[in-house]
Amino acid sequence: MAVHHTTMNIFIIFISVTLLITHALSLPLCTDSSAPLKPKTPLVFCNYNGSSCCDSIQDKNIQKQFVSMNVSQPACASLLKSILCSRCDPFSAELFTIKTVPRQVPVLCNSTVSSNSSQTNQANNNFCEKVWDTCQNVSVRNSPFSPLLQGQAPTPANSSNKLTDIWQSRSDFCNVVGGPSLQDSVCFNGEKVQLNITTNSTKSPPTGMCLEKIGNGSYLDMAGHTDGSNRAFFSNQKGQIWLVTVPEIGSGRRLDLDESNPFLDLTDEVYFDTQFGLMSIALHPNFAQNGRLFASFNCDKSKNPSCSGRCACNSDVKCDPSKLPADDAAEPCRYQTVVAEYTVNGTSSSRASVIPVASPVETRRIFTMGLPFTSHHGGQILFGPDDGYLYFMMGDGGGGDPYNFAQNKKSLLGKIMRFDVDKIPSESEITSLGLWGSYSIPRDNPYLEDKDLLPEIWALGFSNPWRCSFDAERPSYFMCADVGQNEYEEVDMITRNGNYGWRVYEGPTTYTPEKSPGGNTSVTSINPVFPVMGYKHSDINKNEGSASITGGFFYRSTTDPCLHGSYLYGDLYAHEMWAGVETPENSGIFTVNNISFTCAKDSPEPCSLVPGSSLPALGYLFSFGQDNNKDIYLLSSSGVYRVVPPSRCGYTCEYETPTTGPVTPTRDSSANISKGSCKSLFVFLFFFFVLGYLTP
Repeated sequence: MAVHHTTMNIFIIFISVTLLITHALSLPLCTDSSAPLKPKTPLVFCNYNGSSCCDSIQDKNIQKQFVSMNVSQPACASLLKSILCSRCDPFSAELFTIKTVPRQVPVLCNSTVSSNSSQTNQANNNFCEKVWDTCQNVSVRNSPFSPLLQGQAPTPANSSNKLTDIWQSRSDFCNVVGGPSLQDSVCFNGEKVQLNITTNSTKSPPTGMCLEKIGNGSYLDMAGHTDGSNRAFFSNQKGQIWLVTVPEIGSGRRLDLDESNPFLDLTDEVYFDTQFGLMSIALHPNFAQNGRLFASFNCDKSKNPSCSGRCACNSDVKCDPSKLPADDAAEPCRYQTVVAEYTVNGTSSSRASVIPVASPVETRRIFTMGLPFTSHHGGQILFGPDDGYLYFMMGDGGGGDPYNFAQNKKSLLGKIMRFDVDKIPSESEITSLGLWGSYSIPRDNPYLEDKDLLPEIWALGFSNPWRCSFDAERPSYFMCADVGQNEYEEVDMITRNGNYGWRVYEGPTTYTPEKSPGGNTSVTSINPVFPVMGYKHSDINKNEGSASITGGFFYRSTTDPCLHGSYLYGDLYAHEMWAGVETPENSGIFTVNNISFTCAKDSPEPCSLVPGSSLPALGYLFSFGQDNNKDIYLLSSSGVYRVVPPSRCGYTCEYETPTTGPVTPTRDSSANISKGSCKSLFVFLFFFFVLGYLTP
């Protein structure tokens, strides 16, 4: 089995400090919620020239602060310098925050380490006591150990203090500024934080992934019902959405789906073609109570009066639509991308068989934007599991991004956006703020620090994000697959205000555009966040090659214990699948294994095989899905597949609990299973949308 190793020496974690602490994860993150990066200019004062939360300007400011303290005792001065420089530590967000409250100094290690500490080799020197013993009688001007930590009045500027002027004893001092290193927290011991080097080496790579086929229909997206039941929504590219009861694994049953009775039918609004359609659905976190459903789709302004958004090619981004060439005989921005909200007509407090129906009339137009070209327009929408905001993934528009939209901070192309859809703006606010629809801007979107950035933007530098997901166990792990151009397909860990490099980089290497009427971005002008996983086109099937990446999920089900904790993803041609395991844990560094897969012989729906192999004939792998049991689904052009216990395919997993017997396929007389209704030519041509680079 081929093994691919990612060697990016980068720690990337994200979301906000509040979310980090809430989930008690010892993960690299800076105090401004950005990802630590390697400084462009080497730091002179602070010894953090690898992954760092400081740039050269911050390094100089820390040096000025240290000089102003006027510490005469060398041993104490050395300790205080290390404390000031801990602002640059990749774990500074956690070091400088206790129970979501920011601190002026880091948490100093002050207790004997427990066996389940996250940094056993570092935290056992009781650094807090060392600081007290060394500095207690040393005068320090503008001491960082301010009485503010005890809620007292501020110390006058340029005043000198000894620790004994503020605290009566070492225990009082360490009770305030100290803290232990526990399994899910870190403390500062005078050196750069180093987690215990624990790996997943004791767990062998899975021998294979076993699938069962439970439906013949072709769908682009799937969302588990928020009521926690075994119901889920499936949507197709044409514009229809079904609410389905998903059969239990081992039941031998198929998807109970009546194609003639969709939950919501948007076919009158959706422009449907090989590269356009209903791209994604998302349920409001409180959907079970409020019935709010969101859809991302494409429309044709020549046929639909409500399809009238501003063109993404405009004067703000130095682009003139009249000068753009026609793309597939379509004038620029004829086709638009839309995010709209719908509501349920009726609700049911129980999980009975009564299925509510959504209103076909949208209640709110969240977002509308004209597309300059006909490919690479992403379209996935997701609600953040902790912040409740709506994330919207948008591609660069296609054609190799000749106008460099992905790096243009005034363009929403090639970006991940983040909206507050609970706070409804007034018409005057929409106009004055220049919004693209009815949404509000979350307060912590990164435009507050980067004035050049449009307020909607959460992250930038994408080619075409195709399927992103939040880890069900670690919501701060926000993973996105990004479609490549000529050579490389990538998986990124998304961080606030992260720049993922396109089209300065394609994956880990620089990219030279074929044409660039919109100009170029220099390599030295950005701090790119490199992929944590991915594959070269040349690495896989030489006869068929690579189409484009399809992002998946961290596997968190108990169905296949040997896959647990692996991030699963695949190629659109569905001949290759990968499982990425983070090694060491919480490092952002992944070891990737090419994983074999096949279909169980007792599959509820018979599986066709690729001629001459044991691979199931998936056709094209459009998306992965996840239900409320955290089981993983593959949505392909040939049907719906689900990961099942490995033993059903003859794979071995030492952690698997044996089943009682073989599965007997059954057919529910009330089921109306799709038999080829979605196997027409448009499905098989869908890869043009994702691939993008087949379109000039």
